[in-house]
Amino acid sequence: MSRNRAARNHPAQGLGAATGGPRRPDRSADSRGTVRRVWQAISRQRGLLVGTAVFGVASVVLTASGPWLLGRATNLVVEGTLGRQPDAARSPAGVTDGAAAAGSGIDFDAVGRVLLYATAVYVAAGLCAVVQAWTANLAVQRVTRQLREDVAIKISRVPVSYFDRQRRGEILSRVTNDIDNLGQSLQQVFGQFVIPLFSIAGMLAAMFWISWLLALIALVTAPLSLVAVTALGKRAQPFFLEQWKQTGRLNSHIEEMYTGHALVKVFGRDQQAMDVFMESNDELTGATYRAQAVSSAIQPAMMFMSNLNYVLIAVVGGVRVAAGALTIGDIQAFIQYSRQYSQPLAFLASMASTVQSGAASAERVFEILDAPEESPDPIEANQPASTVTGRVAFENVSFRYTPDKPLIENLSLTAEPGHTIAIVGPTGAGKTTLVNLLMRFYDVGEGHITLDGVDIATMARARLRSRVGMVLQDTWLFSGTIAENIAYGARGATRDEIVAAATAAHADRFIRTLPDGYDTVIDDEDSGLSAGEKQLLTIARAFLARPAILILDEATSSVDTRTEVLIQEAMARLREGRTAFVIAHRLSTIRDADTIVVMEDGAIVEQGTHDRLVDADGAYTRLYAAQFADAAARIGSD
Repeated sequence: MSRNRAARNHPAQGLGAATGGPRRPDRSADSRGTVRRVWQAISRQRGLLVGTAVFGVASVVLTASGPWLLGRATNLVVEGTLGRQPDAARSPAGVTDGAAAAGSGIDFDAVGRVLLYATAVYVAAGLCAVVQAWTANLAVQRVTRQLREDVAIKISRVPVSYFDRQRRGEILSRVTNDIDNLGQSLQQVFGQFVIPLFSIAGMLAAMFWISWLLALIALVTAPLSLVAVTALGKRAQPFFLEQWKQTGRLNSHIEEMYTGHALVKVFGRDQQAMDVFMESNDELTGATYRAQAVSSAIQPAMMFMSNLNYVLIAVVGGVRVAAGALTIGDIQAFIQYSRQYSQPLAFLASMASTVQSGAASAERVFEILDAPEESPDPIEANQPASTVTGRVAFENVSFRYTPDKPLIENLSLTAEPGHTIAIVGPTGAGKTTLVNLLMRFYDVGEGHITLDGVDIATMARARLRSRVGMVLQDTWLFSGTIAENIAYGARGATRDEIVAAATAAHADRFIRTLPDGYDTVIDDEDSGLSAGEKQLLTIARAFLARPAILILDEATSSVDTRTEVLIQEAMARLREGRTAFVIAHRLSTIRDADTIVVMEDGAIVEQGTHDRLVDADGAYTRLYAAQFADAAARIGSD
């Protein structure tokens, strides 16, 4: 098994990965740095942000004018009423006549004009708020789109070793769930945050204009509110980070159970899979509950401060009106301003959980963006001749996955053009690692690997890999037609060339039995094809690419014996003039190889032809004898 496959299938990452006791929430590594990076990303949309600010300010200014106009209307009514009451008291008509006389003192035309102005102001404020929300949402969507592009580009640049250390479901959760959550958080913040923020400033200015004393009273609760929000926010942030980490773990487990559903059923591990799911689900529920419980305490605290503020303003304001320092319209307008001042504070506090959740997701996304990348290609990359002969040489190559565990030490091997090099040995001997080094999925620690005399470390990776065709034991098909899957490695391939490649791989027969033939739509998970048929398609893909070097990693392990013989014959034709590296456990499939390399513990212990190695009575002979003795034992038992 290859080293990377072994890493992905390690027991610690399988069914038991989510087991264990309750986890303490991890502290945020750099919350301020995360917020700063998010702001840097959204600040690139300067034009939209300016529009958001302009229309937000306009909406706030217009909204702030509303209570003042309503206060003027109230004063007109009060002044008109109080100004006619003495005459009404002397009127012989009594209360009815007095009420009529009082009503005659109100200038309803003036009141109507003020109310009309107030209506127009509120309509204009609403329109400005709509435009502000539209510009903010557009800016956020552009930032989210760019973030997805950055992550996609980053994933193409990180080395294979990064994916060996990460569970696939965890990466998918960060790329999908976390980016989506961050986008929703930004949309709420910038779509609904700007106007409340400006409203606080606008309402404060209006309150100071009416009464500086009442404004100072209203400001008493602001520091207390800030302390409450800050304290509760710091306590909730680690729980939000834990929530999204648990989401990634749960998604990873579900993805594993879905892809391995058949094996779970076969081995009767349904209950264990469900137990792991329930435990992961409970941990996610607990983390989410703790995060929401802490953050939800912010809004009640803000409401308490708002009510306290209202009581103080009502008492002091009443005293000021009684003393003649303020009018009833001023108090009415001030109370409206204080409510409009308190509501944005409470709203912003209620958004604390949204901000913290988005910051936690942003931190997880930035961890991907900060992952170390492959070493860059040389600026002036060397290239072999336009016609690659395929001579590959390993010169004193050493490599280790971890610094303290050597795997390949001082290995030398030469593959001449047109030769087939078969690599055999026990699991973990370093067979797949050898071809991974050739593909530069990993870089050698010491020594050199050359292609036609050119050190591959000085070549551009894309140019190197374009000369190599690879067929792995694990098949991979994407969602598309069979023809598109076969032509994946050969852009612009014609239908005749696709059919020829499928015929050479002995896939044409079963393809034509499908409902739409070569136009049948398939994917890797639910294609209706057997494992052997999928492998034939990947082999046809290699046929069509016609690379200078072929790498076959147990490429025929999923096909029957008859098909394997046919494929070996086709491969023999394909290998003419090309170098091929064949990793095989079934030694019967590589008897005709030009050179058979036997590896043990990362070193070449034998190499030669099949007949010479059998006569040498060494490691290869022991492998060969053990394999066929086992086969004979199985036949005898039958």
